[in-house]
Amino acid sequence: MQILNYTEAHHQYRKRLRDFLSNEVTPYVDQWENDRIVPKSIWQRMGAEGFLCPCISTDYGGMGGDFLYAVIVAEEIARTNHTGLSAPLHSDVVVPYIDAFANEEQKKKYLPGCVSGDIVTAVAMTEPDAGSDLAGLSTTAEEDGDEIVINGSKTFISNGIISDLVIVAAKDPAIDNPYQGVSLYLVEDGTPGFKRGRHLDKMGFWSQDTAELFFTNCRIPKTNLMGEKGQGFYMLMQKLQQERLVTAIAAQAAAELILEWTTDYCKSHTDASDKPISKNQAVLFEIVEMTTEVKLGRTFIDKLIMEHMAGENVVIETSMAKYWCTDLSKRVSQKSLDLHADFGLTEECPIARGFRDLRVMPIFAGTNEIMKQIAGKFMGL
Repeated sequence: MQILNYTEAHHQYRKRLRDFLSNEVTPYVDQWENDRIVPKSIWQRMGAEGFLCPCISTDYGGMGGDFLYAVIVAEEIARTNHTGLSAPLHSDVVVPYIDAFANEEQKKKYLPGCVSGDIVTAVAMTEPDAGSDLAGLSTTAEEDGDEIVINGSKTFISNGIISDLVIVAAKDPAIDNPYQGVSLYLVEDGTPGFKRGRHLDKMGFWSQDTAELFFTNCRIPKTNLMGEKGQGFYMLMQKLQQERLVTAIAAQAAAELILEWTTDYCKSHTDASDKPISKNQAVLFEIVEMTTEVKLGRTFIDKLIMEHMAGENVVIETSMAKYWCTDLSKRVSQKSLDLHADFGLTEECPIARGFRDLRVMPIFAGTNEIMKQIAGKFMGL
């Protein structure tokens, strides 16, 4: 019995997306991993097929779908076993800020391009000295006539190289209260004073371009303020729930894929006694234990998706899911790598890439330690 009510339209969308990814993405993943970036053209092909921003209204070029379409995209992209084509980050983390808080003029200017893939987005919160602590931002934004002058730096910004539009969190230095001084600004590629730094070389997420961003007397028009001035912290807090849920969904799907590969490998390969590896009691126990945990994770995630779609306050549960599912994916990848023995150490083995990529998931979107603190706070602990 399924918890989520997928319609025939959802199933057809998933099939069409899976076929698209099989033909247009998977054959090129190894090259993109070597290049450390995906080409802009694949974003545009994704957009042309309706696989970007599926929840955006038809008024701005979207399909006006429900959140289940976003779930489908997150799950199917996770099954490609690469992270470079970070459509869920763009569609379900960054663009929702524009959809929810931008004015009508800004929406008309940017949302159609976000849907088509002509505009790839990023959100710049993390700084060298401020990661999960948003109140510790040091990037400043000061008014100067009809312009805003931004100064500061950001780091570990996903889509940092390829992005055409960046939502930048910056504070008014005249306001001491960090929760009332942060605002969000729209900064376009090519704006004077906006430069990209290093394309960071990472242990995993090879094809996901992660970069430093620098703002030196970067001048943008006042009209590029998104939402109300001083409300940036609260806007970020409002949307972080969905970001953490999307992260948990991707981690859950990745754990399921790795377990599927590992189970098939252990059933089809033999040990020294010429019996399937899965017949070894220790291996059997490992697979059963992992399968149990993965099934528990799926039940938790699906119930949480349903509650999120119903507009319920699930801050506690989302924080729990983000830390538990990302830890689950890390555990499953570690154990699966062990079960593949020497083969697991080769790049030919897909588990190797999954192991590298999943290691960072407990860290981004708020570290898992922060997730526990948030849950504990709202539990009254």
